[in-house]
Amino acid sequence: MKIVILGGGVIGVTSAWYLAEAGHEVVVVDRQTGVAQETSFANAGEISPGYASPWAAPGIPAKALRWLFMQHAPLILRPKVDMAMLRWLVAMLGNCNATDYRINKGRMVRLAEHSRDRLIALRAQTGISYDERSQGTLQLFREQKQMDGIAKDIEVLRADNVPFEVLDRAGCLAAEPGLAASEASILGGLRLPNDETGDCFKFTNALAEMAKARGVQFLMGRTIRGLATEGGRIAHVDTAEGPVKGDAYLVAMGSYSPLVVAPLGLRLPVYPVKGYSITVPIVQEQGAPVSTLLDESYKVAITRLGDRIRVGGMAELSGYTNDLPQARRDTLDHSVGTLFPGAGDLSRATFWSGLRPMTPDSTPVVGATKIDNLFLNTGHGTLGWTMACGSGHVIADIMSGRAPAIETADLALSRYRN
Repeated sequence: MKIVILGGGVIGVTSAWYLAEAGHEVVVVDRQTGVAQETSFANAGEISPGYASPWAAPGIPAKALRWLFMQHAPLILRPKVDMAMLRWLVAMLGNCNATDYRINKGRMVRLAEHSRDRLIALRAQTGISYDERSQGTLQLFREQKQMDGIAKDIEVLRADNVPFEVLDRAGCLAAEPGLAASEASILGGLRLPNDETGDCFKFTNALAEMAKARGVQFLMGRTIRGLATEGGRIAHVDTAEGPVKGDAYLVAMGSYSPLVVAPLGLRLPVYPVKGYSITVPIVQEQGAPVSTLLDESYKVAITRLGDRIRVGGMAELSGYTNDLPQARRDTLDHSVGTLFPGAGDLSRATFWSGLRPMTPDSTPVVGATKIDNLFLNTGHGTLGWTMACGSGHVIADIMSGRAPAIETADLALSRYRN
């Protein structure tokens, strides 16, 4: 079967790899001149299945109101006349209850754990290298109320048999010795020793090269105008450079996915939630992080990537914008500067923003649609890198007519009908 994939980010490329491995002819179409040029380019770098948690959680509405008025706010709302934003916000708030939180987190962890296993297998199979480390993730708490609030997460971790450690200040410094130079308040942390880190951009480019060797065709620099239909099925991808035809089609365009499928009568509840990152060259090896640290106060991830520190986070609702306000960089500088002072040269840091494709329940949309030759693999939010291999493996099974290794019925678009 010839399969056309719309989107050349980490989700599209991992999907292409596993579909080619399943024996299909695969074509990837993207508007950029290379893969991983948008949201996959400079994300936070952590691969954290155990921290696969919904944004929609009990208490979030009250926290969100406080965050909006913080100097270094993890949440930024730039209101505009946008019905898609309003619908998304209402749906997200509707998931802010204990019952939905447990359901959403459970299925997110299920997919993320499968993804980690597939990444380990892929690494063993191919020897792919991407500044990877397997030294765990530490969620760091500066306030006692943050420590007191981890019970619901621990409950899910235990239910899913995810190893974890609850640490005091001394335990945090043992896991991340660079914190010894910090004067910030460090009360404790939650550490997941099985989590990993790595450069998503390097990974995606390396995997794309291996996919090409398997026969995957990459049509880059192609502006996608839409999907043409005939007889109730997708007939071809309409691009500015001409049609691209296949037997089946996979939309993996991140935040732009709903714009492509809307003319087909599909309402895909994915909205862009903007994130920011800086990439900082390390100048003091002993003071730098050894893996990933999640600064709970500012919702910022600090990750070691080779000789660089990647600092990423924040959630901004502002539509499809890619501007770089200085205030957002100040938050990233503040987080890493207070926890790992002097470890990196902030004056030489590069500043970036990307549009995370977020669903109201934080779970990606992976599976079939009501159009029998159209499939989706999108809506991964902040966890595209964490869930990429699992999502690609699952969608390859679904499109090949095979039973996936994990339950997938609650990942499809059809879950929103109720």
